Order: sequence, then structure tokens, then C-alpha cells
Amino acid sequence: MNVGTSVHVVEVASFPPGYFLENFVMRANGSFLVTVLSHKQLWYIPPERGALVDPVLLHTFDMMAMGIVEAEPDVFYVATGKGRARIYRFDLRGWTPEVPISPHVVLELEDGVGMVNGSCLVGPRTILIADCFAGKMWRIDLEDNGMSATAREWLRHDSMTHKPHGPMPDQPGVNGVRYAAKTHYLYYTNTAQQTFMRVAVDPHTFDPAGEPELVATGMMGDDFCIDEESGVALVTTHRENTLDRVSLTPDGNAGPRDSVIGNPVFDLMIGPTAAAWSRNPSEHGRVVYVTTDGGIKAPMPDGLRPAKVLRVTL
Repeated sequence: MNVGTSVHVVEVASFPPGYFLENFVMRANGSFLVTVLSHKQLWYIPPERGALVDPVLLHTFDMMAMGIVEAEPDVFYVATGKGRARIYRFDLRGWTPEVPISPHVVLELEDGVGMVNGSCLVGPRTILIADCFAGKMWRIDLEDNGMSATAREWLRHDSMTHKPHGPMPDQPGVNGVRYAAKTHYLYYTNTAQQTFMRVAVDPHTFDPAGEPELVATGMMGDDFCIDEESGVALVTTHRENTLDRVSLTPDGNAGPRDSVIGNPVFDLMIGPTAAAWSRNPSEHGRVVYVTTDGGIKAPMPDGLRPAKVLRVTL
């Protein structure tokens, strides 16, 4: 389906209304792993074949499923939890969809957890996880074998806090996180504060190397993807139903808001939650995948839509 003259959207997979697709990764073979917050699940989505594909349930957790990262080829870590957290390891090397899989718990956090949210890899064995209700980020350092890990607070900052006494107290603070490995900046959204931020990262220690700075404002950003070559991020705005193009530098965002999709509202993309670039080299910076929840947090007047995985060609 065409959106205007320059954007084409194809539906890859669909879930029933009420499925809160939270985060996802694209595997090297073109398949996806998708976390579903509302059902505490991880789903597998086969590579697209020009028609809708059928999702396959991989695992059901005992807490909300949130951020997911690939730490080494086909080895994934999923963060779960509110009030406490647990990190699971999924080793899909040599795995096929017909084979049951049992994840391994690498870490449990009992103290100081608000709610884990987006996550990203900043070093070979270092994961950062946003804590959207504690106003901070966690640093998770994996042991060499990837089967256990240690955790500590990476950064706590006012730009990460939510607004529990504001008009929408359930909105997260720090939400999506992505690391720009060439420029050594960590980018993050704050949904409640409607900001897009960055902080410098020491490329050797992977610790913060300065104070956070404002990159853009005026959108209720969720998860996003970045393209360092073109200097832009594509940010999903969960409650606002848009995919916004944002410069990675503060001085590049002086103009009007640039919504690639969603202004006007585009019916296929209601409740966009996360975005990731295609891993096909020929599609770099041109094809992005987006997950949606069908409007759980901001329903359309006629009710919820099915949740979807979409392929967007720019």
C-alpha cells in the first residue's frame, strides 16, 4: 500500500487485537523475534515471502517481555519485568521452528527496578537496558560464556524520568535506546517528556562520557532505529501513530516535525512501537520494519486494530 508518493507499506504478519507487540529484532536470515508485552511472550516470525506469514509462539514468560538484543550471531537476550527483572538467553544457533526451545536465565534483579524497557548492545558483551519508571539505565555485563551476567546502574538522570503526577501517569520515561557505534553516542527517547536525547559513551569502558543533551522534542517517541551514514533516526510514536524522521544532531532538528507516516493517520500503522532496518545490504537506509499494537494505548474511535509487523520502503 502506498503512503503518499514516496513510501510503500506491506503487511508482513498480523496478531489479533489486544497483542501489544513491544520490541523485535531481525535475524540474519530475514526472520524476526518479537516480544509481546501484554501476553508475556516471545514469538518467531518466518522470513517474508510476499504474503502474510504465520507467527509461531516460542516462549511464555512469567513477567512482561520487553527489550531484545542479539549479542552474538543468533544468540539473543530478552529483558522482562516490572518491580523486578529477569534476563533470558535464547540460543538459536542451528534451531528450527519445529524444535521446542528452553531459554536460560542469566540474571535476576530484585532491587531498584521500576520497569525494564528498551535495550541495546554497546560493547561485545555489554547491554544497556532502559528502566522507564526508575529514571535510569542498567548496565548488564555478560560473562565470556554468555550464561551469566552482572548488573549495575549505568546512568540516572532527570531526562530519563517519567511523570507520575502528569496527565498521563502511565507513560514511560526513558524508553527506546540505540547506540551509534561510529560516533559513540547513546540515543534514547523519553515518552512522558516527549524528548529524544543522546549521551556520549566512552568507547573503551562503555560508561557515560558526558552529560545528556537534547536532540529533538515534541514527539512521544518509543523505540527507533538509527542510520549513522545519513545522520537520521526513524522514531515510532506509540500514542501518536507516526514514524518520524529525526536528525541525530541537535542543530538538524530546527525545522517542522517530519512524520514519514501518520500525518494524516495511516490505518495499517496504529500504535507503532518499534522500528528496525532491514539487514539486506541492498536495502540499507531504505527499508525499515515496524511493529504495532493496534492502538492499545490510544485506540481509534472504532476500537482496536490487529497488531502488525510492517515492511516500509522509503
